[in-house]
Amino acid sequence: MKILVTGGLGYIGSHVVLDLVRDNHECVIIDNLSNSDISTLNKLNSELQAKIDFYKIDLLNQDDLDEVFLLHKFDAVMHFAGLKSVGESVSNPIKYYENNVVGSINLLKSMKKYACKKIIFSSSATVYGVPSYLPLNEAHSLNSINPYGETKIAIERFIMDLSKSDPEWLFGILRYFNPVGGDKSHIFGENPRGVPGNIMPYICQVAAGKLKNLNIFGNDYDTIDGTGVRDYIHVVDLSRGHIKALEYLFHKLQSICVNLGTGKGYSVLQLVKTFEKVNNIKVPYLISARREGDIATNYADVEFAMNELDWSANFDLEKMCEDSWESQKKLFNF
Repeated sequence: MKILVTGGLGYIGSHVVLDLVRDNHECVIIDNLSNSDISTLNKLNSELQAKIDFYKIDLLNQDDLDEVFLLHKFDAVMHFAGLKSVGESVSNPIKYYENNVVGSINLLKSMKKYACKKIIFSSSATVYGVPSYLPLNEAHSLNSINPYGETKIAIERFIMDLSKSDPEWLFGILRYFNPVGGDKSHIFGENPRGVPGNIMPYICQVAAGKLKNLNIFGNDYDTIDGTGVRDYIHVVDLSRGHIKALEYLFHKLQSICVNLGTGKGYSVLQLVKTFEKVNNIKVPYLISARREGDIATNYADVEFAMNELDWSANFDLEKMCEDSWESQKKLFNF
């Protein structure tokens, strides 16, 4: 199939492109390079021994989007493009609603115009907000406590409304937890612009001496050691979940909304200690005040993904920490 991948040069998007092409699909990537680098395209072409079509396009530009759909007949879209920092979304919600929601509406308008009605959407467990119960299953209410999560909810609901209005629309909404790690080549690690907003690249840059210490936001949560607990998932496992979801749309001809996680929660301090042990390196840290928009604990109920997609995570926390560090070392020549 021919798949359009938005944000395809980003951390998760590039890993999914690897799997798509290895599974003999044809990919076209669009990315505005706001939080990615054109060098990733060269790495993809080299690793896959292919030449992937790429367009530097912002989803806010409808005309540019339409032009890509005119040039290509897509079977489906995988939509990763979007801003993703919880903290930044709290301080600048206009930026997040415009980029994430308006950009997604433009994409879906182009898809409708050119009769491409299958989409895999990169959503987030942030949509659940403060858990009413754990583990979090797909039936849990949606009640995000930050603008980033609210943009994901808005996009999910818009996609669902499209599907209700026209049964030809099929969607895979993937609510995933905390992706870390890297492909076995270790050349596609997470490479955020500026100070990392996600914990694993932050840990790696502290370990490498690029940043002085890790800031742990809050140690007074009701958790095993007071620090926030999250469900970390290896990005390679996550990527295969996207492939499974794509196959589901075409084989079952049904839509699906599913969690992608491991079903296990680890605290920030457990993550740090595991990283230090596996990689034999120290990660200095300081305890800071809680960060607005954060919650104490979340981790996934993965039974639905196992039953419907025949998918489950294979890699443990040690492997995630090992691959994260190896990828960062290669990325930055540590």
